[in-house]
Amino acid sequence: MEYRRLPHGEERISVLGFGTSSIGAAGDKEIEAAMTMALENGINYFDMASADAAPFPAFGRALAGQRKNVYFQIHFGADYHGGRYGWTTSLDTIKRSVDWQLKALKTDYIDFGFLHCIDEKRDFLHIMKGGILDYVLQLKKDGVVRHTGLSSHTPEVAHMALDAGILDMLMFSINPAYDYRQDGDFSDGGADERQNLYCRCEAEGVGISVMKAFSGGQLLSAGTSPFGKALTEYQCIQYALDKPGVITVLPGVRNREDLRRILGFFSAASDEKDYSVFGSFTSQDTEGVCVYCNHCQPCPAGLDVGLINKYYDLSLAGDALAKDHYANLDKKAGDCIGCGHCDSRCPFHVSQVKRMNTIRDYFGG
Repeated sequence: MEYRRLPHGEERISVLGFGTSSIGAAGDKEIEAAMTMALENGINYFDMASADAAPFPAFGRALAGQRKNVYFQIHFGADYHGGRYGWTTSLDTIKRSVDWQLKALKTDYIDFGFLHCIDEKRDFLHIMKGGILDYVLQLKKDGVVRHTGLSSHTPEVAHMALDAGILDMLMFSINPAYDYRQDGDFSDGGADERQNLYCRCEAEGVGISVMKAFSGGQLLSAGTSPFGKALTEYQCIQYALDKPGVITVLPGVRNREDLRRILGFFSAASDEKDYSVFGSFTSQDTEGVCVYCNHCQPCPAGLDVGLINKYYDLSLAGDALAKDHYANLDKKAGDCIGCGHCDSRCPFHVSQVKRMNTIRDYFGG
């Protein structure tokens, strides 16, 4: 397992987490066994936005004596009183649901308290003024909530939360389909807008936990992929992990078989994770956009082209540390020899030679 540190804290979070949206149907025995397998393989981050109530008591039992080894992402607005998931912005209902979740998980604190699924501006304004945020912040003051977050599919709403300065973590939908197509139900925002959001999160020290990395499974089949061609789970995971600000990816796990397959990501060969092929699916939408895939490697001059691009984008987004990170690179944009190797290999048709000149002038030297 690999880990990334939360910028607003000292927590080291597994880059692969555990999404519980579909595991409830597996039954208590399988849920507990999957939880145990996850812990044994170093997964320590669990998103509890489940389709039903089943995972909560099962996880509570499986966690006996190991609470300190995991981080729970609990959603203020996910209601399980009827046994199934329901979405709510009723403060009283949220309080009852959070109390129930804590009891079912056999814990007295929440690692990450998330304002749940806020996709519309009016809903964000409601949680800000209707007492919900105040409730979460009071729990944080009391030590019940350790970190605050928000889950959303909408860049505009995410930016509003960042403007309010209330986030330690953002749960956001990241995958090639959402980032580069405009016809999905949740693909709000164009490629540049979404990329700017990721860069802003990294610049401001807000971690991102990734939902819908497979676009609800659509990307895994040529028949359902909006590109007409399939990507693999490993390609989608690597794509998300390469985005600025991302701490962990949360695939939905239905059983131990799913989990075992997902964990194979760490032993997979690099070409199994190479997602650059999707540039040939959507050349019109992705034209000229560097996604840091490093398909241009190896550079004859020794430049890490993807990392140079990332530091440039982060600096433009206001990351004060990006210039220092760039300055510490062994090879910088000014070392580009203009051979065109990267341009010829880029599946997204980025003119990297011209971009290296722009980046060199921007950083100086």
